[in-house]
Amino acid sequence: QVQLVESGGGSVQAGGSLRLSCAASGYTDMNGCMAWFRQAPGKEREGVAAIRVGGGSTYYAASVGGRFTISRHYTKVTIYLQMNSLEPDDTAVYYCAIREAPCTSASPWSSSIAYNDWGQGTQVTVSS
Repeated sequence: QVQLVESGGGSVQAGGSLRLSCAASGYTDMNGCMAWFRQAPGKEREGVAAIRVGGGSTYYAASVGGRFTISRHYTKVTIYLQMNSLEPDDTAVYYCAIREAPCTSASPWSSSIAYNDWGQGTQVTVSS
């Protein structure tokens, strides 16, 4: 059974930085896709960034391009999200998710319904 555990959320002022981590256990398909999503109160869950589990191309939502960087551990099924120049609109619960389908499959990496396994979420709050 796949388990995902996120860490690294917190509260920062606008312009600050945070780094999130997500460690997966029970997962072995290196061609799969691992992604970060976020959900603000009253809004739909949206894809933030994604990366091939085994490394390679990365994908970003337009709203975070140039500010956020997704990366992976070189030996473990663990991903990170470095968030710089944070804005109040980045306030949300951040979730990581994983799937066996590649990030470039017919199901967009940013579609939450394409993922079966999710972490518990970590709160990120950015104050102005």
